Order: sequence, then C-alpha cells, then structure tokens
Amino acid sequence: MASDEILVQEVETLAARLAEARISIERRFVGQHSVVEQVLAAILSGGHALLVGQPGLGKTMLVDTLATVMGLDSQRIQFTPDLMPADILGSEVLDVLPDGSRAFRFIEGPVFTQLLMADEINRASPRTQSALLQAMQEREVTVSGQHRPLGRPFHVLATQNPIEQEGTYPLPEAQLDRFLLQVDVDYPDRDTERDILLATTGTEEGAAHAAFDPDSLIAAQRLIRQMPVGESVVEAILDLVRACRPGTDEATGEVADALIWGPGPRAAQALMLVTRARAVLNGRFAPTLEDVQMMAAPVLRHRMALSFAARAQGRTVDGVIAALIDQRLVARQAA
Repeated sequence: MASDEILVQEVETLAARLAEARISIERRFVGQHSVVEQVLAAILSGGHALLVGQPGLGKTMLVDTLATVMGLDSQRIQFTPDLMPADILGSEVLDVLPDGSRAFRFIEGPVFTQLLMADEINRASPRTQSALLQAMQEREVTVSGQHRPLGRPFHVLATQNPIEQEGTYPLPEAQLDRFLLQVDVDYPDRDTERDILLATTGTEEGAAHAAFDPDSLIAAQRLIRQMPVGESVVEAILDLVRACRPGTDEATGEVADALIWGPGPRAAQALMLVTRARAVLNGRFAPTLEDVQMMAAPVLRHRMALSFAARAQGRTVDGVIAALIDQRLVARQAA
C-alpha cells in the first residue's frame, strides 16, 4: 500500500477518535465548541495553551476533563503571590541513611506530570512564573545544577482572569510566546447557557471517559506533523505573520501604526501546526485557508502589543488581526 494511502487511513482513524473525544469532553463542558477545538488543537500540536476568561466559565472543568479524555496524568498548581519556584519544580532534602551517613534526595514537584494546570498563573511573582520557562520550551528543568527531563507528553494549560488586576503580575513576553495558543473563553450564548443549566443542576452530571492514552497521543502528534500543507496555505501563513511586524516592509497602513511589536517565527510555526490539527478535527486531510483564518487570532493575540495611540483610539488586538485577515486572506480566498 502506498505511503499516501496509509497516511489517509491514519488520518481517518485519528479523526474518528477525536470526534469521540469531543463528544466525551462536551458531556461535561457543555457548548463552547470553538474553545474545545482550540484546546484540542494545541494538545494535538504538542503545545501549551493559555485560557483567558472571567471566573465561572468552566476553564478549570475543561482542563480536568481534558486530562481524563486524553488519558494523561495531571497535577494542578494554584498560583498565589507566596508561591515559590521550588513549589513547582521540587527541591532537595537531606536524608539520613541507615548507615548514619547523609545524602541529598530530590523530591519532584508537580511539574513532573503529563498535563499541568497552572490556575490563575498571573497571581504568582515573576520569579515563580519563570520556573516554567525551561519546562515549557525544553521539556526539562534544572535544579541544583542537574538537568531533569520531564515526562512525555508534557503540556501546560494555564488559566488567567482578565478582569481582576489587583495583586497580579503580567506574564512576561518570553513566557507568553511559549504558549502555542491564547484561548479566550467568553460568556455562552443563551441556548448554550440553557443546556448548561439543564445538564449541571440535576442529580447526575455527564461523565467523560478516556479516548486516548499517552502513547496514542504522541502518535497523533507525530501524525499531525506528517500531514501535507499546500503552498497557498504556507504563503498565507507567512503573509499574515510577517504583516504583524511593525517596522518591516510587509507591515503597511494602519496595522503597522497600531502595533509596537509583533510575532516571531514561533508564531508561524504554531499556526502551521494548529491549522493541520484543526483540519483533522474537522475530518479533512490537509489544512485550508479557512483553518488559517480561524486559528490566526488564538495564535497571534498574545504575541502582539498595541501602541498607545491605538489603545487611545479604542482599537483591540483582535480587531487588528481581523483587519489583517481581511487584507491578506479574504482576497487570497476569493482568487
């Protein structure tokens, strides 16, 4: 059998498995289909996601449900101002051995897991936030000069409350860039909220079941990277990302004036991966320009910053991205 036929069969099998996973997730996390799609795309791409939304929208429940459905060991860290790096990474303690001698023993912190939930991540100090930088990028940590690899797979799903800023510390740009996606969790529409009321206020709630395990998830992530990407999609990704960089020839017009800094190559890599993942989630064998359009905002919104003048005019990052999509992608789709 030709390798292309094998790839098609593997994608079909993965798409069916992902459809089962989505049904299982939405038994507990009712509605919000785009949020579920984006978080699944981040995990399928092997990356991390930052979930931003007001309290009570189900962010914590979503992460807990994902751990069950993806079959991953999980740990949760509640970030607070007094949290220290050792509370995340672990620390060495001095043990007295049976022969009377003493030796240091390393006690692993909660980062040694497969799915780490960093709840309200912006409540910890920058020193503590930085404890995750190496873990998120290199899948290892360094404690007392020793490199300690993390498990595979390893994902961080962090939550952040955008409305409460007292006693919080903004995430540094270097850490934001390590999140593959920023998933904005908004209020549900009326019909969805009705479904939530009926599903969660009775005597029983829906239960999720495992659709993956660590090995099958790693295989799925490998398959995503093997999917073909058309030249038009590659060029659309490059056009969009490079147009977000002020001070370059490809950033023109009002968009260039609205930004003070923009995304680097890591954003283009992220967009390439999540468009493939979204294609599989929707039962397709290759990404399209629609996938680029739908995943552009989650990939780019945390990798850009507005100028003071743009903020004074009431502009938003998502508005700038939407304008860029109109300029760079809609015309390409029409052609």
